[in-house]
Amino acid sequence: MRVLYGVQATGNGHITRARVMAPELEKAGVKVDYLFSGREPENLFNMEPFGEYRCRRGLTFYMQGSRVSRWQTLTKNSVVRLIRDVKEIDLSTYDLVITDFEPVSAWAAKLQGVKCVGLAHQYAFLHELPDTKSDRFLKAQVKLFAPADIPIGLHWNHFDQAIFPPLIQPAANQSTLIPRKVVVYLPHDGLERIQPIFKRCPDIDFHIYAAIDRPEADGNCHIKAFSRVGFQKDLAECEGVICNAGFGLLSEALQYGKKIMTIPQLGQVEQESNAEILQILNLGTVVTALESNQVTAWLEQSSPQLLPIPNMASLFSAWIASGCKASIETLLGKAWSK
Repeated sequence: MRVLYGVQATGNGHITRARVMAPELEKAGVKVDYLFSGREPENLFNMEPFGEYRCRRGLTFYMQGSRVSRWQTLTKNSVVRLIRDVKEIDLSTYDLVITDFEPVSAWAAKLQGVKCVGLAHQYAFLHELPDTKSDRFLKAQVKLFAPADIPIGLHWNHFDQAIFPPLIQPAANQSTLIPRKVVVYLPHDGLERIQPIFKRCPDIDFHIYAAIDRPEADGNCHIKAFSRVGFQKDLAECEGVICNAGFGLLSEALQYGKKIMTIPQLGQVEQESNAEILQILNLGTVVTALESNQVTAWLEQSSPQLLPIPNMASLFSAWIASGCKASIETLLGKAWSK
């Protein structure tokens, strides 16, 4: 079987899911070509698992600080370029397309009549979630952005619907605890803004991942360059995580049973929904702005219960290798029984 796997590269969570799937698909005997869109190629990192991948412009969110800039998102995305990219892809040699909410591969599959499996958190919004953010308009957006014949949505709970557990890397390290160690990943907030806040909490060690070339230390702030291996090690050791409300990182933190303080990116409905559901499930703390007194109070709270997450990559890859023959209901039963 030969598959084109389209990955929305705007957020690292989508790429991380594809990294988890890549070795399992190979193990299952599936030949895969990867296509990434939504980020400049030079800003991609740790891409070795994907071989000779392709990049297209696609569609993305443009940020102004930690807020989505609707004007820039509207004016800088090119629908004409998207249509051209879709038309240029020849799927005649592929048996299946997988899209992790990636529009170029999804629309190419739809127009060329190739079966498409949507494998992403966003497809959970096609169901009725217990929040106030996911509505009919959001459902329509999901269907329009990256349509799929078989949409597979991922979330922390099935909510009595056809929703699957998160697709993340199984814990790479044993979960330990270094008290007062906090991992920070706020890529859209400048260091000049967040460091002074953390410096007002001198008894907490903050390990901040940012777009820098070499690590820096400034008192209780340890600033580190993006590294998947280093990040996973720090995540396993820390007491808590401060981050935006992207689904992938929140899921990894929950897998390790870490305290979570999340600041959803304003204007990004997916993150606002994630934050609300995190609170509904009593799995984390949601704030609208970062303040030192809130950070100190949050770290004094008890840790949430570790959220066991099965190896979904193995299950999905075996199903894909079989030609997606088993029903979604059968697949769901296997997923939530693990």
